[in-house]
Amino acid sequence: MRATQLYAPTLREFPAEAELISHKLMMKAGLIRKAAGGIYSYLPLGWRTIRKIEKIIREEMDAKGGQEIMMPITQPAEIWHESGRWAVYGPEMMRLKDRHGREFALGPTHEEMITSLIRSEVKSYKQLPLMLYQIQNKYRDEIRPRFGLMRSREFIMKDLYSFDKDVDGMNISYQKMYDAYDKIFTRCGLKFRPVEADNGAIGGGHSHEFTVLAPSGESSIAYCESCNYAASDEKAELKIIQAEVEEMKPLEKVSTPDCHTIEMVKDYLQVPIEKTIKAVAFQDDDGRLILAFVRGDHEVNEIKILNAVDGALHLHMAEESAITEANGCAGFMSPIGIKDGTIIVVDSSVMEMYNAVAGANEVDKHFINVTPKRDFDSSKLIITDIRMIKEGDPCPHCGQPVKMTRGIEVGQVFTLGNKYSKSLNATFLDENGKEKFFEMGCYGIGVGRTMAATIEQNNDEHGIIWPRAIAPFEVVVVPVNAKNADQLEYSEKIYDELKAAGIDTILDDRKERAGVKFNDCDLIGYPIRITISPKTINEGTIEIKIRKTGEMINVNREEYKDKVIELLKNL
Repeated sequence: MRATQLYAPTLREFPAEAELISHKLMMKAGLIRKAAGGIYSYLPLGWRTIRKIEKIIREEMDAKGGQEIMMPITQPAEIWHESGRWAVYGPEMMRLKDRHGREFALGPTHEEMITSLIRSEVKSYKQLPLMLYQIQNKYRDEIRPRFGLMRSREFIMKDLYSFDKDVDGMNISYQKMYDAYDKIFTRCGLKFRPVEADNGAIGGGHSHEFTVLAPSGESSIAYCESCNYAASDEKAELKIIQAEVEEMKPLEKVSTPDCHTIEMVKDYLQVPIEKTIKAVAFQDDDGRLILAFVRGDHEVNEIKILNAVDGALHLHMAEESAITEANGCAGFMSPIGIKDGTIIVVDSSVMEMYNAVAGANEVDKHFINVTPKRDFDSSKLIITDIRMIKEGDPCPHCGQPVKMTRGIEVGQVFTLGNKYSKSLNATFLDENGKEKFFEMGCYGIGVGRTMAATIEQNNDEHGIIWPRAIAPFEVVVVPVNAKNADQLEYSEKIYDELKAAGIDTILDDRKERAGVKFNDCDLIGYPIRITISPKTINEGTIEIKIRKTGEMINVNREEYKDKVIELLKNL
């Protein structure tokens, strides 16, 4: 490829709407262009990287026995009604009707589609295990698309679905995909962690997110350096905090005028914050009031609330009228005296407290000397871990303090069990001729997100620093003055030799100033730059620049190719 033929419209400045560095650099370097909010065109440089990521994915999927297919993007509503998920996705699902009024969705995911396909074709255990995958566009109507390819409404995803005859087989398929993902992201040159994760709307059993470590990441990750435990903050388990046993004092109601926050209450009553109980009020899609109670120094984990409350699909902060109806006032809440019918979820550590402070369900009133084991009616409570992990909390596996970091989710693996095969009545006959539901797993990689996450992790003040495996080109050959016939001819020979050696090379034959071309090379992030100058022609010395380190190396004409190959092996 010659730069004079390449469609790569670079920008002088970052676009005003771009927030993350990956979004800024992909726009400035001419990798993508915005069509609408959360919808982008991939330009040649960006598409070359996408195709290289896809090639790595295909190779690792095929190596584990995956077979590539292509399913429709437009999915009939009937299969989503069968699974019960037509309402779960809510407004994020892009829905449409054909001219006959029949409802369809633009696929946000393909569990229903693949299950309906397999139930019609696979009837015997002899056809299992089966792993089918595709790489195609997905659609989710994000309420606030942002960060470029990180949170968009149209995006490229690899999704593989496994079908097994039993749970043991499903777990083997899961491990195959886990190992494949480890290889994929390693080959892409990323620093990442597999972390335990919540399954969310997908449902099913256990799950791991593959998370690229980056300060700009939306995911918060808890990890332990002692035992290698890692989990998203939504999923991270927490051990019950056993409070020091105290003699239980009589429950007493006291006045706390204008104390509307835990900080105000603890200051007014002169108690440590860890001796207070905090209430957070939610409502679900059905309008049910859900009161969550954690220790005053802890935060409520909404995902854990959703997992604890049957039938709750989404949460929002409760309306004041709903709270008032349940306890007579908005605020000053505790489980003591709440009207029947309210869903009350109490963190397990709260139940271990002694002589604590909690709301009295009256304006400007609190209870002191609250001992939940004595004062809460446990028969009316859901008692479970509902708090958000924070740095310094004990690791649930070894007890050592955890640390927190941020990351970008680029892939996730799930065990689904028979959640979808049962709801869509997908069965096969086992060795004994007995009808059974398939045991399934699903495994997704955000291809565009992987490209964006790579840039978040590999950049400097000059631009992108691509790992060699997914760089749009591995080497760029730059004649200092392309108007000089000798320099251009020499550059073309080097370009041809590198291409003949199987190196993905571009020749920057533009008749621009050298500084402009060098700046574009750094902005786009080619791993190796070869500069052809008058010194090259006169002395046979070729300058090689390593983008990652900025190091410049001068080598003889006879040695340059071997040196380039050697350098690329380490990039």
